[in-house]
Amino acid sequence: MRQALSDCIAVWSLLIFVTVARLILAAEIGLSPDEAYYWIWSQHLQGGYFDHPPAVAFIIRAGTWIWGDTTFGIRFFGPILGLAGSLLLINAGRDLMGRREDGIKAALLFNATLFLGVGAATMTPDTPLLFFSTLALWALGRLYVTQRPEWWLLIGAAFGLGFDSKYTVVLPALACGLWWLFSPRKPPFRWVAGGALMGCLVISPVLLWNAQHHWASFLKQGGRAQDWAPSRAVQFVGELLGGQIGLATPLIFLLCVGGVIAAIRQARRGDALWLLSAMVVLPGGVFLQHALGGRVQANWPIILYPAAILLATRMRGVTTAACLGYAVTGLIYLQALAHIIPLSPHQDIMARQTGGWRDFAQQLARQSEGQAVIFRDYAQASLVHFYAPELTIYSTDPRWFYLDRSVGREGAALLVEKQESRDAILHGWVAASPNPTSLCRKARGQNIKCYRLTLIKNSGGDSVIIRRVG
Repeated sequence: MRQALSDCIAVWSLLIFVTVARLILAAEIGLSPDEAYYWIWSQHLQGGYFDHPPAVAFIIRAGTWIWGDTTFGIRFFGPILGLAGSLLLINAGRDLMGRREDGIKAALLFNATLFLGVGAATMTPDTPLLFFSTLALWALGRLYVTQRPEWWLLIGAAFGLGFDSKYTVVLPALACGLWWLFSPRKPPFRWVAGGALMGCLVISPVLLWNAQHHWASFLKQGGRAQDWAPSRAVQFVGELLGGQIGLATPLIFLLCVGGVIAAIRQARRGDALWLLSAMVVLPGGVFLQHALGGRVQANWPIILYPAAILLATRMRGVTTAACLGYAVTGLIYLQALAHIIPLSPHQDIMARQTGGWRDFAQQLARQSEGQAVIFRDYAQASLVHFYAPELTIYSTDPRWFYLDRSVGREGAALLVEKQESRDAILHGWVAASPNPTSLCRKARGQNIKCYRLTLIKNSGGDSVIIRRVG
């Protein structure tokens, strides 16, 4: 009893410590381009967006309602959802693996990965995706232990909310369906159908938005399946494996692989090992197949990790793997906050992504002298809008069409593009001054990227459509 209490205090202490550390990191580092883009979504809540479903926008809106339009407000619920997901994983491990100790090990490994250790300090669609996936896993554990079919309703709702976060959740949901189909202890079909109906109700706003916008989001994400470059398969598969080793950290990745292989050998039809193995193997197989002909982004497979990490707890070396993961994560935190390693901004990924945008945006606001500003790139437009909301910003990127932003009617504007860009002036516009100026984004006194600023005016003919940002 005393040992159990001591373990409980130690686990809670660790989870609270890492949550506080993530909140500090969330407040201190600048926004990434995608986070600024999702923040703009949160200003225009709707049932879907061109790139992803809407869950991330609603979560950001909740955080900024509490803390204002700050980096901390945007990211606030990232660490909170990371903590809540860890507690759910502890209970899922108790139900599916048979011992609460396995759930505790899983939570320790889960928090030692970079995709949660760093990812939970930021706000992207992966943040709610991981939480709702873990919620579904916890509900599956409750179903497995209690055999009460009512749990299918929560399972359906959890997978539906995961779908509202990112479409890849359909892969573990399909694996769950296969587990039920081949299980010798099938619950009454009406409860499974009720869970499916619950999931459909939860995702209905996403379906409705897509139906009203020519299925734009589905086509964008589904269109990646058409990528096909088999001559680069070795490269793509190598990138896929390298990305997983990096995001999971090397030892945790090896434990997950070993745990899955051992579980496949020992699984019996319909048992918990069968379920967890299917929730890893089916998504993993899909991503591997895609990598044979197209690039798989490193963060896509994180959907399979909650189940994989539960299986990893059956392997030796959990403590060593977790310690290495926390050490790597801690080093990244220190580098982001204190720059303990003297890297140039070009070598420091976080600085390259997030550094210098506030000063850049404020200098651009001064140089624009009241003129509207046009960007070709959605990411640059989003970040400048966040740090300089007083600017009137337009973009040529078609993404803004799906936010129903107004079409630009400016007679003249300042075109901002990368210094090395050789794109022609926008169609229907002409340069209003012969000598463009330049403005550089800097971090630690060094240039990260320089931009060319060209004053342009509408020539009166057919022009490239520009849409208001923000």
